[in-house]
Amino acid sequence: MDLDLTDAQKSLRDQAREISLREISPQAADIDRRQHFPLEGVARLAELGMLGVAVPKIWGGLGLDTVACTLMIEELANACASTATIVALQNLIVCEPILRFGTEAQKRAWLSLLATGAKLGCFALTESTAGSDLDSIATLARRDGDAWILRGTKSFVTCGRDAQLAIVFAAVEPGARNTLSAFLVPTDSAGLSFGPAYDKLGLRGATAASMTLDDVRLPVGALLGSEGGGREILRFAVEGGRIGAAASCVGLARAAFTAATRYALTRRTQGAPIAEHQAIQFKLADMSTQIDAARLLTWRAAASRDAGTPLGSQASMAKLVASEVASRVASDAVQVLGGNGCLAEYAVERHFRDAKVTEIYEGTSEIQRLGIASVLLKD
Repeated sequence: MDLDLTDAQKSLRDQAREISLREISPQAADIDRRQHFPLEGVARLAELGMLGVAVPKIWGGLGLDTVACTLMIEELANACASTATIVALQNLIVCEPILRFGTEAQKRAWLSLLATGAKLGCFALTESTAGSDLDSIATLARRDGDAWILRGTKSFVTCGRDAQLAIVFAAVEPGARNTLSAFLVPTDSAGLSFGPAYDKLGLRGATAASMTLDDVRLPVGALLGSEGGGREILRFAVEGGRIGAAASCVGLARAAFTAATRYALTRRTQGAPIAEHQAIQFKLADMSTQIDAARLLTWRAAASRDAGTPLGSQASMAKLVASEVASRVASDAVQVLGGNGCLAEYAVERHFRDAKVTEIYEGTSEIQRLGIASVLLKD
């Protein structure tokens, strides 16, 4: 793997860093406190092409790659993990599956709108009774002449209430393993509705809600990929989502580490900065080392995806390590700040809550370990 970044990758990273410091970071605490979907900030990022990093330029994207996308997401998460989550979703879980599996008509209809931020997307897979068990998905799609009719309920649909398009997964036959299919569903479709936004522990700006599909009627052309091809689409989207999540976790961990370091250099006890205490130095050294390790795993998975190399468990490894690093680093940052780390006026309190959520979303740490083990045991 080549660790040298291209000029285009560096340029996107630096642009994301600049706008994050200038425009995203000052809003982060308010976004979290009000559970406010940062529509204005997302629109600003859309102007810079950051919602369609891998989308070809002819459709309004930047025509770059996954590595570039992870660099951008890390910088955004260093400022606001909620904003980074939204941008990662739009890029890796909505745009890229349509780019990879969509028909020409579907690409023409949606990619330009999504890449330019004229429309936002969401991803509807999870169900309250199914969890990660795809064979238990209860949302059904039935063919009715020249239409598909979808019925069911999804949970934890991130960005759903603010999205105009949903990628919805449904089984064509109840309990049949090979009938899972994906559909492009406009969120203003008759019969589709969302519940109230969940009151979440962290990533509160990346609002999520349940989705109900009450006999939603779609044209035949709404099917993404082939009938029964949902598992392949899901695998591709989930791999991208986990790489994006890992990048976000690295940026979040960086933010917590930076806050802890600055505090340690300024907080004094017995006439000296607490950074001079070996116990604090050990924490900071571990934080920095763990962040670099998580970043390298993330880059490896992103580079493999760009090269078309089968990822195996690389995306799961990156997401597992990065999310647990983010949680550990954020926890240690709270410890370094002591009582102040428990106050909402200090950013590490928000980082601590956001980091815990990263161990759950895009597949829990336990699910990542199961996936990694399954690959190992096949070899």
